[in-house]
Amino acid sequence: MPVATKKLRSNRAWIERHINDPFVKRSRAEGYRARSVYKLIELDEKEHLLKPGSTVVDLGSAPGSWTQVVRERLAGPDGSVRGRTDKNGELKGRIIAMDILPMDPIDDVYFLQGDFREQEVADKLAEILNGDKVDVVLSDMAPNLSGIAAADAARSLLLNELALEFCLEHLAPNGVFVTKAFQGSGYSQYVESLKRVFKKVAAKKPEASRDTSAEVYLVSRGLKAPK
Repeated sequence: MPVATKKLRSNRAWIERHINDPFVKRSRAEGYRARSVYKLIELDEKEHLLKPGSTVVDLGSAPGSWTQVVRERLAGPDGSVRGRTDKNGELKGRIIAMDILPMDPIDDVYFLQGDFREQEVADKLAEILNGDKVDVVLSDMAPNLSGIAAADAARSLLLNELALEFCLEHLAPNGVFVTKAFQGSGYSQYVESLKRVFKKVAAKKPEASRDTSAEVYLVSRGLKAPK
């Protein structure tokens, strides 16, 4: 079978699966920008990640579905209500979304477009934080996949390592780091690197993560004191 025909059939299968995906239908009905929103919602409901008054950074935020959830969780009539009780309520805390891709605005959210390793972006972040540390770092970053397993695993691992470096610089001692990782080459070594610097590390597989995907979410809590 010609390669072009295989790709065409694969694309059609993906489109059909996407259209019929219950999480896709639900996200459209509820006004979210992507189905991945339900991964964070489940993680937050089980792990209690997002609390009013927190400073949260969303790495790789575009198109903004995770940021939408953070905005909801940090809002509430009295600053203490959890859940989607008041989507347009007063924000209690700070939300900083960062991505190299553009993202449509979300009320009360600082959006920094660019590579967070770039000095200009780092300077803008420092200005927003004003010397404060971050309570929660979220990373749903993933590379553009080439289809070559070894290359894709290496790209994914690099993003994980960059997110960890960001945490080591900006996360509060009792903060939480949530990152997407793919089980495969380099995964166990990355988990060990997290365990060296965090007190607790747990792997979670939300229901919205497709069964065919090797992705898991690593939830790391409490930075260990430097030796």
